[in-house]
Amino acid sequence: MIAILGAGKMGEALLSGVLRAGRAPSELMATVRREERGALLRERYGVEIVGNAEAAATADTLVLAVKPQDMGVLLDEIGAKVRPGRLVISMAAGITTGFIEERLPAGVPVVRVMSNTPVLVDEAMSVISAGSHAGEENLKLAEELLSPVGKVLRLPESLQDGATALSGSGPAYFYYLVEAMVDAGILLGMPRAAALEMVIQSAVGAAVMLRDSGEHPVMLREAVTSPGGTTISAIRELERHGVRAAVLEAIEAARNRGRELAGG
Repeated sequence: MIAILGAGKMGEALLSGVLRAGRAPSELMATVRREERGALLRERYGVEIVGNAEAAATADTLVLAVKPQDMGVLLDEIGAKVRPGRLVISMAAGITTGFIEERLPAGVPVVRVMSNTPVLVDEAMSVISAGSHAGEENLKLAEELLSPVGKVLRLPESLQDGATALSGSGPAYFYYLVEAMVDAGILLGMPRAAALEMVIQSAVGAAVMLRDSGEHPVMLREAVTSPGGTTISAIRELERHGVRAAVLEAIEAARNRGRELAGG
């Protein structure tokens, strides 16, 4: 039995992905804060909606999908109900496995996950890290649970703040670039809808080529960049304005902010 505690947008996306992967609704349960939300999930997916304490006492795998600021309260509520041998998976940004382990019975395995919003379209990047009691079997269970909604990568927990900055926040950087490119299209006289369609398809095509070709991004960029052509003129301007350095500093700032939030 899998219980998703805090079935908001990310929790619901995981729930629907697990069901699409072949699990029966009877194998899952969820907890919610609002009664009407629970009724919606029950009607939409046929899963049982229970309280946090009941979920913690019943399920073999607990997925903690609440907001980071709500994690302490949730663990205080369920800590005594979680029996040794259960797997706890945390999807809360910035919350360490140590923070969770301290509030659970000794020896309960904890796996920390950083996912991102493309979980909603089964294209998530999920980075998982083992806590001090989690072993290979626990990591495989986490991968099995998360793989229906995207790609899963293992990293040491020391790199989780970096993963949050790079892939957790990553979609926002691409949306920002798309927004700027669409504005450029409008500046050049194109209708907004046409500019957006061109940029989106360019982004999708470029992403698929990166994923499927096996080529380094430098090689793919150089294939578009003819001597004395339009692309190199654009690249020169990007370099002149320090875009590469800005990206490096922006992602480093996101990593640092994640550390601040975890510490505070």
